[in-house]
Amino acid sequence: MATTNDIKNGKTLRLDGVLWNVLEFQHVKPGKGGAFVRTKLKNVLTGKIVDRTFNAGAKVEFADVDRRDMEYLYNDGTNFVFMDSSTYEQLEVGSAVVGDNANFLLENTKVTVATNEGNPLYVELPAAVEMEITQTDPGVQGDRSTGGTKPATVETGATIQVPLFITTGERVKVDTRTGDYLGRVN
Repeated sequence: MATTNDIKNGKTLRLDGVLWNVLEFQHVKPGKGGAFVRTKLKNVLTGKIVDRTFNAGAKVEFADVDRRDMEYLYNDGTNFVFMDSSTYEQLEVGSAVVGDNANFLLENTKVTVATNEGNPLYVELPAAVEMEITQTDPGVQGDRSTGGTKPATVETGATIQVPLFITTGERVKVDTRTGDYLGRVN
């Protein structure tokens, strides 16, 4: 067991049998009363974010999370298969764990897979990926004060918003956290 003094960003806590990632923490020493630690925690499984306050020096349990760089190989219909680049060991991860990341997951993409006691917790994609536009309508000029956008389908089947000048077959850079268009790729 550790204390709240050991809490750092990126650590994983086990509270009431549930795993939480520490997004932010702040040690607070008010002028009156005891010190405390204010944290912002993200549920590893559901993604829910909560604020939680601990008394300074309180006992907390850290979870042992193994983060490994892996390469995405393929989807077998129910699971996503990843391979550890150093040991060539393969790991099957359920679609519930991958979640919305599947929209931007291309074969041979390097990702980080976090596991706890052999169970996959989450998959972290790179901040941006390059994807090909497989379908988009031609842009139509009209009356507007700023550049307009239109929907476009990328090679994984996800739909993103792109500027009007983007055409089918072009490669674009996409932010994997928000799904935003970042620019063309030459």
